[in-house]
Amino acid sequence: MTTADVVVLLFGGRRMPRPLRGLATVDIDDITAFRRVIVVGSDADLASVLTHLLRADRLDIEVGHAPSWRTARQARTATARRVPLIRDETGTVIVGAAEWAGAPLQGEAVVDDTVLFDGDVAGVRIEPTQAMPGLRAAVTGRGRRRWVAGRAAQLGTPGATVVRDGVAAPRPVRRSTFYRHTEGWLQVR
Repeated sequence: MTTADVVVLLFGGRRMPRPLRGLATVDIDDITAFRRVIVVGSDADLASVLTHLLRADRLDIEVGHAPSWRTARQARTATARRVPLIRDETGTVIVGAAEWAGAPLQGEAVVDDTVLFDGDVAGVRIEPTQAMPGLRAAVTGRGRRRWVAGRAAQLGTPGATVVRDGVAAPRPVRRSTFYRHTEGWLQVR
């Protein structure tokens, strides 16, 4: 892969890491013209790039993540590997974690066919996994977490806040679903 095939997206006023110097920087709207994109930013920034690629039907583009300077070299040179892409019903991708929060969170949540909770809990954390089935979820606020792995996690509630990679949705929801997309993304790590 040549330097012309790889570009960098800088988020939040971040500077170009030394191992990425010499690569072009682009806006998110221009990334579909390249073979590899390196995101210098947070999990939420990476998720926004993957959401853009999902909506553009371009999950064939390799995506590296350089949240710190020491990860930049790997994002430039490592081999891409297809991993599960976790999204919700709005088409928004998560890469770090999502949460269903309430005060308390009321309702019922299931992961595939397993009931995660029925009643009141402090909240639920959903995380993508590197391998199938694609995600795992656990009730928060209790002692030791009991993780349940599956392809999809669904919530029915009178009202909950959805937090995606640290960013809270503007309005409470009554239903929310996170699930593995039919095609994974090409992670460079």
